[in-house]
Amino acid sequence: MARLTSCNILQIAPEANRLWQFDAKAKSFVLGREQKIAEGAPLPARLVGKSWSSLWQPKLNVAWLPPEEVFLRVVELPKSNFDETRSMVELQLEKLSPLPVAQIVWTLHILEGAPHKKEGEAAGELQSVVVVIVSRAAVENFLGKLEERGFLADRLETPLLDQLEISPPATDGAWIFAGTHGKESALVTWWFGGALRNLSLIVLPPGSDRAQALKEQLSQIYWAGEVEGWLTGKPAWHLVADPVNAAEWEAWLRAALEEPVKVAHPVPAAELAARTAARASTAAPGIALLPEEFSTRYRQQFVDRLWLRGLIATGVVYAIAVVIYLAATNVLAHQAGALRDQVAQISGDYTNALQLQARYEVLKQRQQLEYAALDCWKIVAQQLPADLNLQRFSFHNGEKLSLNGICTQDQIGLISDPDKFYDAVRKAQVNGQPMFDPEAVEPLIWNQSGNTISWRFTLQLRHSEGEEQ
Repeated sequence: MARLTSCNILQIAPEANRLWQFDAKAKSFVLGREQKIAEGAPLPARLVGKSWSSLWQPKLNVAWLPPEEVFLRVVELPKSNFDETRSMVELQLEKLSPLPVAQIVWTLHILEGAPHKKEGEAAGELQSVVVVIVSRAAVENFLGKLEERGFLADRLETPLLDQLEISPPATDGAWIFAGTHGKESALVTWWFGGALRNLSLIVLPPGSDRAQALKEQLSQIYWAGEVEGWLTGKPAWHLVADPVNAAEWEAWLRAALEEPVKVAHPVPAAELAARTAARASTAAPGIALLPEEFSTRYRQQFVDRLWLRGLIATGVVYAIAVVIYLAATNVLAHQAGALRDQVAQISGDYTNALQLQARYEVLKQRQQLEYAALDCWKIVAQQLPADLNLQRFSFHNGEKLSLNGICTQDQIGLISDPDKFYDAVRKAQVNGQPMFDPEAVEPLIWNQSGNTISWRFTLQLRHSEGEEQ
């Protein structure tokens, strides 16, 4: 954000299109201008367009995706850095996505807040991660509409993330955001233990008992929360809706829940836009909702436009000053045009090759991790004595295998004696090759408490993904 001078936030909505321009000052964005734009009208080029001044006064163009095109999922993952969190989300993406992975674009957002632990577990600290999933076809269609109106987006965002980021509630409960995906739909967020536990979309069928339909859907989510263990008490019910939707939704909720419902006004759109500007300006590089091929093309168009304007200006100056250079300028312009055409012809093949290479690397990594985990599981299952108690089997990032368990004093020989469980696993082979690196072996460790012995050891995979990289 230190380099940015301004950020434009564009909202395309049926009732109105709005454009906010924020100026970067100190460590925040200040609203400089808000403008409503009629449907189909062109956007003000001087606000959203980029010229030579954008090189030393860069601006960021951000567009809000239509809420009805956005899928939100929340997962609880071990607290780690962004790259490790992204890898953990990628491994679960097929389960999280409502569409095939090849047909979506996605990003993630780590909710700020205190780390937490699952109820009754002694595992490490967890963090709540919101996964944003959008159909690639919907994104491409939306970008096509923006291009027709002269808006080349640097990022695509959803204001729902900023709504979730606003100070986590101090009490456990369910917050129902009415009208987020249409008048007869609502986004329900479930906060327990200071963490976001679940995101649910409720859609009320037309022409039916709305209160009964709402009660059935909320009951299903309620029961699922009890089964999964994140619903640890009776929630307080909150309705967040504008005055147009608040009356109807409050009546439906009171009839469905037969409990008190607190009503609150939603955050103003301008404030959400300011939060989006701040978040987009500091977003971690890597995954984004804007496909890479579009951002590459937009950057190339910007560079080409600057070059073209420069050539025109240079041609005019030379034409006025020295007529003799006119012929040379035309030749250079023709050569530049031919070069751009040549680049345009090969850019598609080059981009496709990069995409295929990236997909191959992802598939290769998944295959290696899958088979490595299965081989480790098979070795442990084959070598584990029947009388031993294995408490934990951990496979870390495709690199390390950690085992721990308990046994009695007279059973420790089954683990530590030569060629017993520890040696057998350490020397195990797969396809005639050692599975684990003999130079990177942590010794067997055990602690005795009475007649019970707790043991553990860690092995480094010889051909792990981490070593290849």
